[in-house]
Amino acid sequence: MQNEKHTAEEAASVATRVAGAIGKGLVAGLIGTAAMTIAQMVEMQLTGRGASNTPYKAAKKVFGVKAKDKESKKTISNLMHVAYGATWGVPRALMAEFGVDGASGTMAHFGAVWGTELTVMPSLHVMKPVTEWKPKAISEDMLFHSIYAVATGLAADALVRWSNEDDED
Repeated sequence: MQNEKHTAEEAASVATRVAGAIGKGLVAGLIGTAAMTIAQMVEMQLTGRGASNTPYKAAKKVFGVKAKDKESKKTISNLMHVAYGATWGVPRALMAEFGVDGASGTMAHFGAVWGTELTVMPSLHVMKPVTEWKPKAISEDMLFHSIYAVATGLAADALVRWSNEDDED
């Protein structure tokens, strides 16, 4: 009986930690997305580059969403960008919650996020494979995803650390 009680308490503790990490991850992902978006907006102002419609193309392909006009495409792209970034914060916070934090957590997270973009988007036929990109485009995309991963990682690590400090009180 004692072992069963102990096991149930451990399971409840893990479930609570996972649930908390999901919330922290969504917040961290939003912070990372905001940082990435600001960097992209600055770059677009400096270079005159327009916003990407790849998020819209992915939403259309995956969810069957169809925009009525350019403004709707822009709105859908922005919503997909934010939802995607917020969602990717969850695994980063889960890593932090269970001990993979700091630079190692951020590097693993960056690899997962950028690697997914570079494999999934071309497989959906909404983006060219990275092998067909110009070096400048690769470096810019890597930079933006690095900004996202670092900001998300710092936020996730801080949120988990603060939460765990509160639990100790």
